[in-house]
Amino acid sequence: MPLATALSDSMHGDMLDFELIVVRITDADGATGMGYTYTVNAGGDAVARMIDPYLGDILRGEDADLIDALWQKMWWHLHYAGRGGHVTSAISAVDIALWDLKARRMGQPLWRVFGGFDPRVPVYAGGIDLQFSTEQLLAQADGFRAQGFRAIKMKVGRPDLREDVARVAAMREHLGDGFPLMVDANMRWSADQAIAAARELRAFDLLWLEEPVIPDDLRGQARVLAAGGLPIAAGENLHTLYEFRAAIDAEAVTYPEPDVSNCGGMTVFRKIAALAEAHNLPVTSHGVHDLTVHCLAAAPNRTYMEAHGFSLEPYLAETMPIVDGVVTAPDRPGHGLDLDFDRLASLRA
Repeated sequence: MPLATALSDSMHGDMLDFELIVVRITDADGATGMGYTYTVNAGGDAVARMIDPYLGDILRGEDADLIDALWQKMWWHLHYAGRGGHVTSAISAVDIALWDLKARRMGQPLWRVFGGFDPRVPVYAGGIDLQFSTEQLLAQADGFRAQGFRAIKMKVGRPDLREDVARVAAMREHLGDGFPLMVDANMRWSADQAIAAARELRAFDLLWLEEPVIPDDLRGQARVLAAGGLPIAAGENLHTLYEFRAAIDAEAVTYPEPDVSNCGGMTVFRKIAALAEAHNLPVTSHGVHDLTVHCLAAAPNRTYMEAHGFSLEPYLAETMPIVDGVVTAPDRPGHGLDLDFDRLASLRA
């Protein structure tokens, strides 16, 4: 999937494309469900291989309505291959397809099947823009606002912290006081560096600092949260329910941030949201907003949903308009997404 503009962050370098892995499940009556996951720059073949043959072989002929049972079957079948990463990405795509199939058979949108809370979900623009000039950064912000966004996230993590501070200062001045602004370091710093950065950046009234350190350093991230003076969002690189539990237990996160396409699918995303609610924490999200909207529309502790830079809009029959900072979960059965597979196939020609 080519990107219209080269994107960049502090640890992954330039991103020119992403790999899309799509799963379609058909039941005995001919009803279908669709799910997907993605990788950036590399790894898509490994995820696809986990799905076909490994997951396909154990799921064919099973009762598609028993989604929790099928999730456990997938989890334990691939457990030795890894308890996260490409394994949970593969499970996620299948899990999403199973939920889509179930809701389509019921004739209901997923957010209603999940219990329903409010279909109107606040959304922010997730800029992937570390190497943009300040002028490009501000022009992008103007474009986001013209699209209807009323909250924006920008990247930090340049080699010189003074550059980050100057860019965030310029963005705050450009957006004005009170406009929700987040920053994302993409795991760039050590805990001590992150504390120093947070203390410099807290003057700009940020909603959160995202992923200041590597996800493996929960003690360090807890130090950043306690000493830096900024709320912490994290979770796009946590791939199991148990990793989220550990982060919450360590008091290392303010906004748990699962990605439905790599945490284990909608089954696990909803459990993470409930875990956050039990700890009186708001939940946000990473990526794949066209799927995530259903999970957050059924979560009473939801906050902003990320609208990601890796968008499928050119390949969707219907998209979600952004109106004054809010998207509305569709009322179409299932997740409501229909991909243009002919157009997608042309990318591989």
